[in-house]
Amino acid sequence: MEYSRSDAKAYARSNMKGIWAAALMPFTEDLKLDEEGFGENIRHWTQDLGVEGVFVSGKQGEFFSMTVEERKRSLELAVASVQGRAQTIMSCSDQNMDVVLDLAQHAQDAGADYIVTHAPMLPFSTEQDDTVFNYYKTLSDHVDIGMALWSHPDSGYLLSPELCNRLADLDNVVAIKYSVPRPMYIELTELASDRIQVSTASEDEWLDNILELGWNLYLCSSPPFLLQTANDRRMHDYTEAAFGGRPEEARRICRSLDPVRHALKRTRPAEKPHAHQKYWQELLGQVGGRVRRPLLELTDAEKAETAEAFEQCGLRV
Repeated sequence: MEYSRSDAKAYARSNMKGIWAAALMPFTEDLKLDEEGFGENIRHWTQDLGVEGVFVSGKQGEFFSMTVEERKRSLELAVASVQGRAQTIMSCSDQNMDVVLDLAQHAQDAGADYIVTHAPMLPFSTEQDDTVFNYYKTLSDHVDIGMALWSHPDSGYLLSPELCNRLADLDNVVAIKYSVPRPMYIELTELASDRIQVSTASEDEWLDNILELGWNLYLCSSPPFLLQTANDRRMHDYTEAAFGGRPEEARRICRSLDPVRHALKRTRPAEKPHAHQKYWQELLGQVGGRVRRPLLELTDAEKAETAEAFEQCGLRV
């Protein structure tokens, strides 16, 4: 941490911007953490692709299949691998509050820039606001590091814009990854963008959110390293054009990625997003690796279909 608790919001406002990627965790053939491969991927994303932040051990990273010690190790590896080229945001999501607090303190001690925590699942609950507020306030009270909220349908409910606006008043809440319908995040932007960075993981909506809502943070998913190569950084390029006040150029570059987006989405089996993305990484020359149970691996036929679509999509490798 390079800031105090009281400066968390101002620091994030100045430094938490640009394209951030949600890292997949490569596992070896015997399903151990591929530490070297993970480091190679992060160096490629931050050095060659210009990614400005890395989200570690989230759902893309299969945190649900890792031990607490493995998750802590992944945080340490990410901090070491960015080597000052980018920032890190570490997922502390868990159903057990003690685990959340342990991971949050470890992230703060290990040199992470921020943490992010998914809204908890709340069985048998139909009124969530006070429960969720106290959940995040407890976390806020225990650490000084800047915190991002995270709302997604996987919790079984969505945080309302009104609740997020209330949470935005907590000293070290600096951002939200708001995976909700666009009208909800537009409303939250109007309510709380003076205190927190509002963002969502949809690359399809990123350009419109820059041009129409004034956003400057993509937080975050895997497109930054699946739609780009060192020789073909079109997501980076359309983002820079939009930031630079060149909307028509930005839209032209963005539209040119449609065949890549279509190839990636068309070949992704509904039950195998992690395995599919990891195989796409391998086609790009990155380290993909295996997935852990309960996730499923791709079949040979699925790999062949994906490889054919990859070859024809026009991405310059």
